[in-house]
Amino acid sequence: MGTRETHQAVPPWPQLRVEDWVDTRETLHMWVQIVGKIRLAHAPLLNHWWQVTLYPSPRGLTTSAIPCGAEFLDIEFDFVDHLLRLRSSDGGSRTIRLESMPVAEFAARVGQALQELDLPTTIQDHPNEVEPAIPFSEDYRHHTYDPHAAHLFWRQLLQADRVLGAFRARFAGKVSPVHFFWGAMDLACTRFSGRRAPRHPGGAPNCGDWVMVEGYSRELSSCGFWPGGGEEGAFYSYAYPEPAGYAESPVTPPEAFYSRQNGQFLLPYEAVRTADDPDRVLTGFLQSTYVAAAEGAGWDRAALEVDPERWAPVSG
Repeated sequence: MGTRETHQAVPPWPQLRVEDWVDTRETLHMWVQIVGKIRLAHAPLLNHWWQVTLYPSPRGLTTSAIPCGAEFLDIEFDFVDHLLRLRSSDGGSRTIRLESMPVAEFAARVGQALQELDLPTTIQDHPNEVEPAIPFSEDYRHHTYDPHAAHLFWRQLLQADRVLGAFRARFAGKVSPVHFFWGAMDLACTRFSGRRAPRHPGGAPNCGDWVMVEGYSRELSSCGFWPGGGEEGAFYSYAYPEPAGYAESPVTPPEAFYSRQNGQFLLPYEAVRTADDPDRVLTGFLQSTYVAAAEGAGWDRAALEVDPERWAPVSG
C-alpha cells in the first residue's frame, strides 16, 4: 500500500532536473542499449530500424515480443518494482533486480538469464551513438541506479507517449509507432511524405554511416522527447531534408525555438510541465513544427492527414 501511495503522489508531468540524475541516466542508457541489442540480434530488419526500438509500458519500457526461432521473448524494465523481467513463450521467466551495479555486471546477469531460458544471444559488445563507447563487458564506470529518478523518467515518457500518440493519429500516411530509440535514448514519432530523401551523411559517434542512411532514407518530419537537454529535458522536432526557410517558420508556444547547433526546434520540458494545459501546449508545438516541414517541402497534406474524430458521431 505504501508503494502505491508514493507512486500516486507523483504528478502527471513530473519534475526531473537533468543535472540531478546524470549518473543514473548514463547507466540506464547503457542498460537499455544492451536490451535493445538483444532485440536487434533476433528481429528481422524493418524500414528505418523500427524493429530495434523499445516502448513505454504500464510498468516501464518493454521490447514487446521478440521472435527467437520458434519461440518468443520479451524483456521489460519495470520502473515500479524496479526489476528487469525476461519472459519466454515456452513458460520460462527470469528477473533481475534493478539496483546500482556496473554495466559489466548487468550485461553478465542478462546474458546468464538468457542462457537459463535456452535463448543464448550474442550482441555487439559496445554502445552506439555515445563517446567514449566503453565495451559493456568492461564498463565499471557506469554503475549508479536511483530508483526514484528512473520512476520519474518513466512517468515523463508515459505523458510524452500519450500526447505523441494522439498527434500520430492525425496522419494517414506512413508514420512510425511512438517508440524509444536506445541509441540516443529518446522517444520519437516520425511522419513521412512518401518521397525519397538524399543520402544521409551519417556522422553519429560509434555508429556506422549506413545506420543513418537507412534511418533517413525517406523525406520526413520527426518529433519526440529527449531527457538529456536543457533544465529538465526537451521536446524536439526536425525535418530531413530541411526545407528552405524552415528555421524561420513561426511555431508555438513562445518558449519554442530553433537550435542552430542541433538543427531542430526545441521546446523545454518545463514549459510543458508548468503550462495550464500541457497537452494543448505540446500538441501546438508538434503541429506547428510539422506544418513548417510539410508546407516548406510541399507535402500533399490533403492526402496524408486525417481527422482522428471522423467516426465519433456514429461510433457511439
